[in-house]
Amino acid sequence: MRLTRLGATGLTVSSVGLGTLTWGRDTDEHDAAEHLEVFLDAGGTLVDTAASYGDGAAETLLGAEIAKRQIRDDVVIVSKAGTRVRGGTGVVDASRGALLSDLDASLARLGTDHIDLWLVQRPDPATRLEETLAALDLAVRSGRVRYVGLSNHPAWVTARAATLAEASLPAPHLAAVEIEHSLLQRGAERELLPAARALGLGSIAWSALGRGVLAARYRSSTPPASRAASAHLRGFVEPYLTTASASIAEAVATAADGLGVSAAEVALAWSLSAPVDVSLVGASSTAQLRQTLKGATLELPEKIARALDDISSVD
Repeated sequence: MRLTRLGATGLTVSSVGLGTLTWGRDTDEHDAAEHLEVFLDAGGTLVDTAASYGDGAAETLLGAEIAKRQIRDDVVIVSKAGTRVRGGTGVVDASRGALLSDLDASLARLGTDHIDLWLVQRPDPATRLEETLAALDLAVRSGRVRYVGLSNHPAWVTARAATLAEASLPAPHLAAVEIEHSLLQRGAERELLPAARALGLGSIAWSALGRGVLAARYRSSTPPASRAASAHLRGFVEPYLTTASASIAEAVATAADGLGVSAAEVALAWSLSAPVDVSLVGASSTAQLRQTLKGATLELPEKIARALDDISSVD
């Protein structure tokens, strides 16, 4: 698996990252351990998690596996804060107190003294951006975080945050952005990704397989064990169970058939050729993950890559 620098930082990471959204809920301890082993064996280093994933369970599983294998120095931990559950409802809170509280809890669950890249998970319209940045500043200065960035923030907020951070945060200021990007969601190419490149920020694309839809799992029906069949993940997948998305997924499957590989491999290979530094993938099973990761070494023929670009192009 290819290694790359994250933006203008000195942080070297694998071009494919392992997502842990389902760990501790749909993915149990045994499966999580297998997924991590397969990922590491493929040359992966970056593992993406969040305080909100499984209400902290994902971080707990990841921390336990890292400790058991004694691989802390070999793994780049990306975690996110600022989203929590209150009264059974998800609430965005990027205030100084909430973020620093989330950080301390994440460090305890992960069993580490620092997080390599710490991101604010979502924009918080109720908190001034300066207050959020002050929390990131303290996290870096205290040594509990090596690099900081933003997740799921629009381009204009990212640009403003980067400008404000230039005057307050220790170098390298903001380091990276994380945003959804795949053949089914290329909106970030309009403003956010160009802004990130201009600002020297690294970019991490979550759900490189289009929330699983690009892996040809929903061509004719909804598999019982799929995310779309899950009560708490159905809403996550449904936005892409449309006619327009199906046509793009079918094009990916057709390309895969012609190349003699899986649709997941083609989707990941395309993502790795896109203007992002890291593409995040997850899986429902170890076999799925092993198959998907083969896409890290697949080079799409120019004609196929161009056809996929055309069918999924943004306006």
